Amino acid sequence: MSAASCLLTEDQFLCSICLDVFTDPVTIPCGHNFCKTCITKHWDINAPYKCPNCNDIFYTKPKLQVNRFISEMASQFRQSAQQKASSSSSEQQVSKPGEVPCDDCTGTKLKALKSCLVCLASYCETHLEPHLTKSGLKRHQLIDPVENLEGRMCTKHDKLLELFCKTDQMCVCMLCSISHHQGHSVVPLKEECEGKKAELGKRDAETQQMIQKRRLKIEEMKRSVQLSKKDADREIAAGVQVFRALKESVERSQAELMDTIKEKQRETEKQAEGFITELEQEISELEKRSSEMKKLSQSEDHLHLLQSFPSLNSAPPTKDWTGVSIRPPSYEGTVVRAVNQLEETLSKQMKKLFEAELKRVQQYAVDVTLDPDTAHPKLILSRDGKQVKHGDVKKKIPENPGRFDKCVNVLAKQSFSSGRFYSEVQVKEKTKWDLGVARESINRKGEITASPQNGQWTICLRNKNEYKACADPSVCLSLKHQPEKVGVFVDYEEGLVSFYDVDAAALIYSFTGCCFTQKLYLFFSPCVNDGGKNSAPLIISPVSHTE
Repeated sequence: MSAASCLLTEDQFLCSICLDVFTDPVTIPCGHNFCKTCITKHWDINAPYKCPNCNDIFYTKPKLQVNRFISEMASQFRQSAQQKASSSSSEQQVSKPGEVPCDDCTGTKLKALKSCLVCLASYCETHLEPHLTKSGLKRHQLIDPVENLEGRMCTKHDKLLELFCKTDQMCVCMLCSISHHQGHSVVPLKEECEGKKAELGKRDAETQQMIQKRRLKIEEMKRSVQLSKKDADREIAAGVQVFRALKESVERSQAELMDTIKEKQRETEKQAEGFITELEQEISELEKRSSEMKKLSQSEDHLHLLQSFPSLNSAPPTKDWTGVSIRPPSYEGTVVRAVNQLEETLSKQMKKLFEAELKRVQQYAVDVTLDPDTAHPKLILSRDGKQVKHGDVKKKIPENPGRFDKCVNVLAKQSFSSGRFYSEVQVKEKTKWDLGVARESINRKGEITASPQNGQWTICLRNKNEYKACADPSVCLSLKHQPEKVGVFVDYEEGLVSFYDVDAAALIYSFTGCCFTQKLYLFFSPCVNDGGKNSAPLIISPVSHTE
C-alpha cells in the first residue's frame, strides 16, 4: 500500500466538487468518485441525477456506498498533508506586529508568504500550496503579502482594480473604464507601474546625487571646523605668547621701579649711618673729656690742675654739624618714567600685533573699480576706474536711479554678499574724505546721513585732523598720525568692518556686531574741492603685503 501510494499523487484523491481530499469517498455508476456529502448535496439541488464530471444521467438516484480502498488512500494523504503542515508550521515564522498574517491559520497566525488578488486572502507556506498545485488555482494572481486586500477592489463594481486611468490619475476596474472613464487613456496597472518605476529610478538617481552633495557638504563643513580649530589654536597660542610677554614686561618694569626706589633708600640709609657713626665717635670723645674735666675740677693737687688745664680747656677736634642733614630722596617722576618706558615697550608689542593682523587681512584683497553709474555728476573718475575727485562743474549725464544726486559719493562696481574682502585707498594730501562700505539699498537721492542704521559703515576726515567714525552718535577718533593710505576690511558673516592705517600698521576703528543681509559695496566720497585745497583724488591702490 505504501509503495503504491508513492506512485500516486494527491490530485488523484481530490473531490472535483469541493476540490479537497476525499472525505467518505463514494463511486457512482459511471465510475467517478466524490465525497458522499458533496454528491448528495449536488443531487439534492440538481435534478435529474447527473454526474458532475461526465454528465451521465441516472433516472433513479443511485445507492451510495463508501469506497473503502479510496477512503484509506485519501486518509493516508490527509495524514501526510497534516504532518507536512505541522512540520512546515514549526519551521515557518509566527506573524509579528507589522507583518501580514495568514488568513487561513486558526489559532497562532503564521506569517503570510503571498496574497491572492482573486481570493482576496493571504496565505502562509502551508495554505499557499493549493495555489501552487491545483490547476484551477494556479491561474490566480499572487503578489507579495499585503494588508487590506479589500482596498484593491472597486467600491462601485466590486471588481479588481487592474487598470490605471492616466487622464484622471487613478486606479479603476474594467467596468469603470467603460462607464466613467470612456475615452480616457486607460492602461494596465503593470504598464503604468513600469513607467512609474522608471520615473522612480530617475528620481532615486537624483536623490542619490542630493545625498552625495550633502555628504560632500558635511565633509566640507568638517574641514572648515578643522581649519577653524587650527586657526583658533594658533590664535590662542599667539595670544598666550603676547600676553605672557606683556606680563613679563609689566613685571620687569615693576621690578626695575622697585629696585630704583630701594637703591635710593639704601643710599640714604648708608649716608645716615656714616654720619651717625661719626657723631657717636665725637660724643664718645666729648664724654671722655667731660669726665676728665669733672675729675680735674675736684682735684686738690693744685700743680696737676694747672698743668692739665691748658689741654682740657682748648676746643676738642670736632666737626661743625650745623649745615649737615639727611635729605630724603625725591621719588617724583620715578613711577611716571617707569610707566612711560613700559608704554613704549607695549607700543612696540602692539605695533607687532597690528602688523600681523594687517598681514592676515591683506590676504583677502580684492580688485575693485568705481561704478560711473553711481557717481555724482560733479565727480571725475579716471579711465581705469581707480581714482575719483571733485570737479566743481556738474556734468550733463543721464539720470540713473542708482546715481547719487546730492552727495558727492560713488560706489564700487563689485558687490559682496558673503566671506571677507579687503581694499586699500590712498587719502594722501586730502583735507576731507569719507570711506567705507554701504549696502545695496542705500539712499542715493537727497541729503544722506551716514550711519549703520542708514546702511553705511564709514569713517571720515574733516578740517585736516578731525577724524570720526560715522556711527549714531559719531565717534571722535584720536590718531597719532595722519593716515596716507587706509585699509578697509569686511567679514560679512562676522558682521565686522575694520579700518587700518596701512603705513603705521595701526587699527583706526572697527564696527562690530553688524547684521548684513544685502549686497555690500565699497563706498567713496572725495568731498568737495574746497577751492583747490581738497583737490587730491581718492585712489584705489594695489595691496602691497606688509613684511
